[in-house]
Amino acid sequence: MTTEAAEKLYYRIGEVEAITGVPAYVLRYWESEFKLLRPKKNPAGQRVYRRRDLELVQRIKTLLYAERLTLEGAKKRLLAESRKGAEQLELGIREAAYADALRRIQDRLAALRARLAP
Repeated sequence: MTTEAAEKLYYRIGEVEAITGVPAYVLRYWESEFKLLRPKKNPAGQRVYRRRDLELVQRIKTLLYAERLTLEGAKKRLLAESRKGAEQLELGIREAAYADALRRIQDRLAALRARLAP
């Protein structure tokens, strides 16, 4: 992506078309097929894509055109990738909680050792 594209918060469908090389009618079709691709609409009813949407369009394009997956195959892959990200986040939160509990146990053991030492 160009630096100009990276600096914007929102992109209109024509800008997304120019950046990704995916025609607007294909983008609209992908919105109906892929649940994760849901650009918001401004008060005038125009689609506004965020950076996350742009990245998702690029990923869908890669899955369909470079990896030659079917629509169903691409949907399954995206779903698996999104679940994997959620599981990793959950695992990271659990790991932080375990590390905190381990620190508390170590502190208690150190305090107990200090009391028992002559």
